[in-house]
Amino acid sequence: MDLAGLADRARRHGNDPYAPLRPAFHQLVTVHPGSLLTVSVDFTTYELTGGDWLWIRPGQVQRWGRNLPTAEGLVVAFPPGFPDTETAVASVADAPFAQAPLSPGLPDAEGLRRALDHLRYEYDAMAELPLESHVQVLRHLLAVLLVRLTKAYGAEPGGPMPSETFRRFHAAVERDFTVTRRVEDYAAALGYSRRTLTRAAEAASGMSAKRYIDERVVLEAKRELSHSRSTAGAIAARLGFADASDFSKFFRQRTGTTPTAFRRTARGA
Repeated sequence: MDLAGLADRARRHGNDPYAPLRPAFHQLVTVHPGSLLTVSVDFTTYELTGGDWLWIRPGQVQRWGRNLPTAEGLVVAFPPGFPDTETAVASVADAPFAQAPLSPGLPDAEGLRRALDHLRYEYDAMAELPLESHVQVLRHLLAVLLVRLTKAYGAEPGGPMPSETFRRFHAAVERDFTVTRRVEDYAAALGYSRRTLTRAAEAASGMSAKRYIDERVVLEAKRELSHSRSTAGAIAARLGFADASDFSKFFRQRTGTTPTAFRRTARGA
């Protein structure tokens, strides 16, 4: 999809193009040279300029900036199950790495441009192939783009290289953060010591294992508060808290504000 048409498309469907969104699909956003796009992802605002890429993952809360109608670029949207399994496992699609925009240098930028051009060509040429063949071609070309994008993210200087221990810990937290916030539970489930998990978390994220778990809970709370209509009590229950007061105390200690105040600010920004 072209970035410039997203605002009008949202309005045609009766939606506010600048309201918080929480799509269940991946979005690869790239901006053409000479253009500028402002977008907030999980409450961090980014300014994308020509040649930049941003990978927005399923479940993240995003908000387009007011310059969306004038921005020139593309969005490649796809559901989590569309890439082949091998590509999905090898990429960073479901990991908390490479969250910030990417400004690839040569030759990564050229490789990404060619992969995107080929993908768009085949997407537009749907009638030239049987539907099953068309889908297969798109799946393969998307795999090329994801592999190149993953490689370009890995080429960024100074980026952390997550260990297998941290990858397993991250996956366990994604699965169980609504069930337990105890590092000991994750260590026992994964067969590591608490110290090992803490070292792995600090090396990859700069946070202790306990803080990493708590930050994931806080992030989910922020996503729910900004996007859903659920009460604080319902959100507390989904996140594994005994009651709304425990949740409010946890949230206030880690963010400096109450759930109600955060929701008011997030929706009124």
